[in-house]
Amino acid sequence: MKRRREMEKGSEIRSAIEELSMVVKVKTGEDHDAAVHVQHDTAHIPTRPFLSVCNSILQVLDKIGPTMAVLRQDVHQNIQRLEMAHESNPSKYSNFVEMLKKEVNEGNARKGASCCKAFVWLTRSMDFMAALLQRLAKDPRQSMEQAVEESYSIALKPWHGWISSAAFKVALKLVPDDKTFITLLLAKDENLDTLQEEMQALTSLLVPFLEEIHSILGSLGLDRLKAT
Repeated sequence: MKRRREMEKGSEIRSAIEELSMVVKVKTGEDHDAAVHVQHDTAHIPTRPFLSVCNSILQVLDKIGPTMAVLRQDVHQNIQRLEMAHESNPSKYSNFVEMLKKEVNEGNARKGASCCKAFVWLTRSMDFMAALLQRLAKDPRQSMEQAVEESYSIALKPWHGWISSAAFKVALKLVPDDKTFITLLLAKDENLDTLQEEMQALTSLLVPFLEEIHSILGSLGLDRLKAT
C-alpha cells in the first residue's frame, strides 16, 4: 500500500529516476565512470537498490498494457527469484556480483532457474525499456507500435526463440497509441515537455548503468545466454 501511495504522488518515470539515483549514490566513491570496465572481482552492484530499480521499470512496463504481459510476468518472477536469493544471506549478497560469481564458480549459472539467468533477463528487459524511452524522449508523438517493435528488435529479439518472437508479433497489435500511452505516464502536475525531460533524465542514468552491468556479465561469460 505504501508503494502504491508513493506511485500516485508522481509518475512512474520519477520513481524510476529516484531509485536509480540511489544506485548511483550507493556506488559513489567507487569511481562510477571507471566502473564500466572493471573486472568482476572488484565490481559492485548494490542488490536492494538494483531490485528497486527493476520494480520501478516494471511499473512503466505496465503502462504498455497486454502487449507486455508475458514480459512483465518474466520480470516479476525474476525479481522474486533474486529477492529470495538475497534474503537467504543479505550480508553476503548485498553485492549482486557475489551471487553471480557463486553460481558461475559452482557451474550452476546456466542450469534451471538460476539467479544468473534471472539477472541476465532482468537486464535485457531494462535494455528494452531504455531503448523505448530513448525513442519516446526524442519524439513522444511517434507511432508506439513502431517504437515498441524497434526496441524489442534491439534488446530482446536476438535472445528469444521463434515461439517468443511469434508471440510478441501477435501481442504488438495491442500496443496503445502514442497519445494514450503518454497520458498514462503523465503525473497530475505534468505536461509533455516535463515528461520528455524526465524520460531523458532517466535514460541518462539507466544507459550507463546497463553498460556497466553488461561489462560485468561479459567478464563472467554470461552475456550470451539465450532463451531455452
